[in-house]
Amino acid sequence: MADSRSGVPLAAAAMMVALGLPPVDLHGPLHLVGIMDPFCGGTRTARYAAQGNLAEAWRYNPLSIVIVYGALVVVARAGVGLVTQRWLTMKIGSTPARRRRVITVALVLLVLLEVRQQLRADLLMEGTHTWL
Repeated sequence: MADSRSGVPLAAAAMMVALGLPPVDLHGPLHLVGIMDPFCGGTRTARYAAQGNLAEAWRYNPLSIVIVYGALVVVARAGVGLVTQRWLTMKIGSTPARRRRVITVALVLLVLLEVRQQLRADLLMEGTHTWL
């Protein structure tokens, strides 16, 4: 059976399309002093991705596009499974060497995303409150 939390990101993105961005500041203290993290811009990106505006979503944070559309795939899979009682499953063989490569690639991509986000600090801080 599908995990009930799988549709939460999708539901949040749909709510932001309908209602706009949250009225509260969701940023941590590092953001407020100009230090971005790999997830900065995620809320705005989720909204743009849910609206289908992928160019604007990519501008803020490409990772959130993957999260929103990944959630859509998970919810669609759950819907198909519930209706047909047949669950689409994918099995990937894992070895210690393959696991190390996947972790290494993921860490490198995360560092590159962090650098990208820091280079876009001005864009990501637009409309947010700063202490400086």
